[in-house]
Amino acid sequence: MPDTAEPTVAVIGGSGFYSFLVDPEPVEVDTPYGRPSAPVSVGEVAGRRVAFLPRHGSRHEYPPHRINYRANMWALRSTGVRQVLAPCAVGGLNPTNPPGTMVVPDQLVDRTVGRSQTYMDSGAVHAPFADPYCPVLRRHLADAAPGVVDGGAMVVIEGPRFSTRAESRYYTAQGWSLVNMTGHPEAVLARELGLCYATLALVTDLDAGVSAEESVDQAQVFATFARNIERLKDLLVSTVAALPRRRDCACATWLDGVTLPFELP
Repeated sequence: MPDTAEPTVAVIGGSGFYSFLVDPEPVEVDTPYGRPSAPVSVGEVAGRRVAFLPRHGSRHEYPPHRINYRANMWALRSTGVRQVLAPCAVGGLNPTNPPGTMVVPDQLVDRTVGRSQTYMDSGAVHAPFADPYCPVLRRHLADAAPGVVDGGAMVVIEGPRFSTRAESRYYTAQGWSLVNMTGHPEAVLARELGLCYATLALVTDLDAGVSAEESVDQAQVFATFARNIERLKDLLVSTVAALPRRRDCACATWLDGVTLPFELP
């Protein structure tokens, strides 16, 4: 029997995921930080109520540096969500992860500038972030299908431009595996709200520093993502079906005894 309670799991993704939900219903949510990228859609996946939010908007109208990340994460928690799966497109910094590879990163490097990346606008509250992704969600994503790469550092750049070859070579020299434009501040905002959060990264291209002859272009990224959208959906369905309904991690327990400068929704 399908679950008719509030959705406790959410998927943040692109427009290709609208068909991911069965009988989706839009939920309009206002937040103290403005409106989210789009109404939250709530429907069924694997017998569970799941929320979906397109981070770039319903028509892909928001570039990475203009997304209202604070409103998006607040809106999801307001609807009852406590576990967030965040598929995204990434560039590969290592030829061992060619286009089409699925990666579940375990570390994040922030190279963005000017983004509102915290709810802690007063007081002295410091969220732990040594391990930016929920270990339980990561394990289920990594185990959802053969060939998924478990681990790697994802560097998040401001965008919307792609990296120069020199920047890309620098990222590779640091030992980082992936480059992306949207993974931060989503992850840290989720932690501040006590949400479990993990990323499923699809490598759409090898970044400019990997090859002296090739470079990244938008058409290549979109085409690779489109070719792999059904694989992403299947992997996410398997993950949602396997997720425990009771959380057993430290993603929210760090808030115990902490006085926040806001009331959690």
